[in-house]
Amino acid sequence: MTFKTIHDVHHCFDHSIAPVETISSGDTRHFDILDASGGLIARDSKADIISQLPHDALNPVCGPLFIEDAEPGDVIEIELLDFEPGGWGWTALIPGFGLLAEDFTTPWLKISEYDSESVYFHDDIVIPFRPFAGTIGLAPAEPGSHSIVPPRLCGGNLDIRDLVKGAKLYLPVQVPGGLLSIGDTHACQGDGEVCGTAVETRMAAKAILRLHKGDSIPGPMFDMPAVASDNHNEGYIATTGVGADLMQGAKDAVRFMIERLRKKAGMDEAMAYALCSVAGQLRISEIVDQPNWVVSFYIPKAIFKSRSLKAI
Repeated sequence: MTFKTIHDVHHCFDHSIAPVETISSGDTRHFDILDASGGLIARDSKADIISQLPHDALNPVCGPLFIEDAEPGDVIEIELLDFEPGGWGWTALIPGFGLLAEDFTTPWLKISEYDSESVYFHDDIVIPFRPFAGTIGLAPAEPGSHSIVPPRLCGGNLDIRDLVKGAKLYLPVQVPGGLLSIGDTHACQGDGEVCGTAVETRMAAKAILRLHKGDSIPGPMFDMPAVASDNHNEGYIATTGVGADLMQGAKDAVRFMIERLRKKAGMDEAMAYALCSVAGQLRISEIVDQPNWVVSFYIPKAIFKSRSLKAI
């Protein structure tokens, strides 16, 4: 069966943007999604392009779609049916952006090739291909133009790595028609996307959209499918951050891992930071034993093809 493909893009959330199409509950659409650079980063690009990227061209999203009969107080379900890989992607350190922006002030860029099973991130580092759309959102009720970058209660740049094929995302409607947009596809990403980018890539996505009348929810929720382990469960290396501030704890845990990768694996710090962003898992391990909390950062051993790297 052939479904209509949405090509139109925009660069902000704004409920005054005219919808590209009105659809009914149960309709399926393809989305032709550009990477987060809007196609400006090419396979042969170098790091100097990072400082040249125009901010108003970044983070394009496909849409918006007007869902017939959707009103505030309703919920729109987005069931993700498939992702079609683009073959390559990029990861960047962007000055002023990311969890450790104060530590990494120089532009850095890594191009990675990938196929339907693996992302070839570095010589001895292969990460499972786990595609998803980082940005899925409805238009906010507040008037005006709103940046794509921060997530909101009606969705947006959620960067939830578990919104893979088979997942169902539920978003609360704030304006008539909902005005759904999708973008920011990733070939893989770690929990936290700590450096600010994943393996960013152009990709096609297919989703079925359903309207749930009167099923009010306060923010995004999702139904994650049962999936095979994406790291073959060879175990993890984990570092921690302990203290009274969760944000500082997150920074400490990631810095600890970067230093461990530098010291034990001889990895360049920028490469280690980027690896944490595309393959690591940032978790709150303890939040009840006041006054201190524990944040842990995990790296799966299975991504390392060299035995020596597994022992860091």
